[in-house]
Amino acid sequence: MTKKNTRRRVLRQAVGVLGLAVAVAGTASGPRAAVDLPMAEPESVGMSSARLQRVDDYFQRFIDDNQIVGAVTLIARKGQVVHHTALGWKYKEENVSMNTDTIFGLASMTKPIVSTALMMLFEEGRFRLDDPISDWIPEYAGHMVRVSDGPRQRQVPEDRPVTIRHVLTHTSGLTLNAAGAGLSEADRRWVTNDGEPFATLGERVARAAKIPGAFHPGDHWQYGASTDYVAVLVEKISGMTIDSFLKERIFEPLGMPDTFYNIPRDKVDRVAAVYRPNDDFQAELSRAPEFQEPTTYFRGTAGLSSTAADYFRFAQMIANGGEFDGVRLLGRMTVDLMISNNIGTGKDVYIRGPGYGFGLGFGVLLDPTQSFDTLSPGSYGWGGAFGTLYWADPVEDLIGLMFVQLSGHGPLNIRQRFTNVVTQAVVDSVADQRPTVQGYATPR
Repeated sequence: MTKKNTRRRVLRQAVGVLGLAVAVAGTASGPRAAVDLPMAEPESVGMSSARLQRVDDYFQRFIDDNQIVGAVTLIARKGQVVHHTALGWKYKEENVSMNTDTIFGLASMTKPIVSTALMMLFEEGRFRLDDPISDWIPEYAGHMVRVSDGPRQRQVPEDRPVTIRHVLTHTSGLTLNAAGAGLSEADRRWVTNDGEPFATLGERVARAAKIPGAFHPGDHWQYGASTDYVAVLVEKISGMTIDSFLKERIFEPLGMPDTFYNIPRDKVDRVAAVYRPNDDFQAELSRAPEFQEPTTYFRGTAGLSSTAADYFRFAQMIANGGEFDGVRLLGRMTVDLMISNNIGTGKDVYIRGPGYGFGLGFGVLLDPTQSFDTLSPGSYGWGGAFGTLYWADPVEDLIGLMFVQLSGHGPLNIRQRFTNVVTQAVVDSVADQRPTVQGYATPR
């Protein structure tokens, strides 16, 4: 046996297989995350145990080649977790092994959660999706956009106001970045707080109203600051900080004790280090785990940290049509709207690649034949900048989660190939599946 294969076998035995064995057994030992999940044997839900081993083999190759240092993966079908493993290290320089309860920075995987918070207020009749955001953030009344006039740019009034639907779908054209916006020196200093940190996101968003939009609202899809506006709207409408709202209305009801903006000091030892690729695509340390003083600046675009087990509970709630483990956060029809394409055609959702549209907080797969992902039409989810990824396939009743911490992971295509190594483990007959209408799962 080669040295590389020996290392792979030892790591898997020490971390990955042990983690899965503890989770399946449901004993009191091992991480909390492993024992609180609804576990099942893969074959009981139409998946192959042998083929699921390919998921570990896939990530172990990246670890052996030092392109990532560790990973946690979780796969569920029909509401049952059939795979939950940890491989490699969460902090390689200190020889600290990855565990299934490791805490990861979610980055943009914060967005679906924050969008869900706003849709909970939608269900309370607080607003209509096409209401202008200026009803709650009055600085955006009469907002301007940039248009090109040959080689020059000028500002003109918006053709239509920015609405709540626009910020939920990333079609608002809004930005918090003053660079290149053509602002006067006085306005630039106002918008940037003269280089000093803002105490709250709400204060920064209000000042950013002086920055013209990149286009008329609804004309294009542009990834950026839109979900920060979603977070501020939650705060304005509910009268709570987004931090408190998420904790009281989502995390505590769903049983997500390891999801937060401010990581408690006593949980820092569970946090994964963040890595970056060097010029040879080898993973090198970017940020070591350390306690950060609590902040009051809670973003909607990023900022949350979580475990795979916690995020599964959120993901399964959405997959169940708004309910998980006896707790209902949303109605099924609201969820159906959130995971349906809300941006029409002709708008490039370039972050997810071809074949995708966008719902209310989620990328939505419209055409698998154009996509890098091996999923069914109507699949949805989102990922984060450090290599986290979440998707759900409603036709196959399948959820996949991968958590790594590597900025600049794009050239590895590690997330795009993850769907392949998960879906190949589905082995039941087509006849066993729920009937579909135009490629979407019918209501349960």
